[in-house]
Amino acid sequence: MNPSSNNNAPACHSPLKVITGKMPFRGFETYYRIVGEKTDKAPLLLLHGGPGSTHNYFEVLDELALTTGRQVISYDQIGCGESYVEGHPELWNLQTWQDELDALREHLGLDHVHLLGQSWGGMLIIGYLIDRQPQGIESIILSSTLSSSSLWGREQQRLISFMPEEEQRAIARAVATGNYDDPDYLKANDHYTALHADEINEESPECFRRKKRFGLESYVVAWGPNEYTPTGTLKNFEYTDRLGEITQRTLVISGTNDECTPLVAKAMYDGIPNARWELLDGARHMTFIDQTDNYKRILTDWLNTDQA
Repeated sequence: MNPSSNNNAPACHSPLKVITGKMPFRGFETYYRIVGEKTDKAPLLLLHGGPGSTHNYFEVLDELALTTGRQVISYDQIGCGESYVEGHPELWNLQTWQDELDALREHLGLDHVHLLGQSWGGMLIIGYLIDRQPQGIESIILSSTLSSSSLWGREQQRLISFMPEEEQRAIARAVATGNYDDPDYLKANDHYTALHADEINEESPECFRRKKRFGLESYVVAWGPNEYTPTGTLKNFEYTDRLGEITQRTLVISGTNDECTPLVAKAMYDGIPNARWELLDGARHMTFIDQTDNYKRILTDWLNTDQA
């Protein structure tokens, strides 16, 4: 998508120092972006959604480098954006992205770090902490994410059940036949996205409207054809029963109109011993886009509660 520009739309350009670079990874390169000067406080590392999205939308959070006195780091995961790779379906699994996270931490010297993951990025954090038990993770922020692909799928079907009947039928037909090019399905899916995920318009922040190179292959292979049909390598992502193994201080953030429904968010809040939950009234899946100022305030308070 490449919407027309609007000078009145919010900008995403940071007034702070921004450094970008690329890290070698498995014969390819992983792009990263660092906002702010290095301090004695642990940086905040942002893990975007998808799989296959990009860091772009996280630029609305650049100001956190100023309000928390720590660097804010984002990156394009292998397979998308400035780290685009295609034709390698063997890469698109949880282990690849966990390896990349480990490699990036080593490359940038992130011995102590706070992790924020949105949507798939939160899944990556959950799997990373439980599977690898890494050292130096000061706290985690799980933003509109999930600990169970099966629960997520059921909840999306429940959300679909509130849509007009003709749209429900179009979605069900596409899922049953595998024809995701049907115009009726595409229209229904767009409506679902606007209701529960996002809607890009001229009032959206520039970084959210900005054209990006989406990793379609990584999305379809790892997740599936759409948000509500997990059929890929992550379809058996089931960590709810192991959430008690997460010992880090945890902030769960979700919206009342989110694909991450209150039930999905509550499963994480209930399962993680040291967790707090912020439910943002009216926000959808991109909570930090729908309620940017409120989201930044919550994160600033969270990160400033200790000096790590």
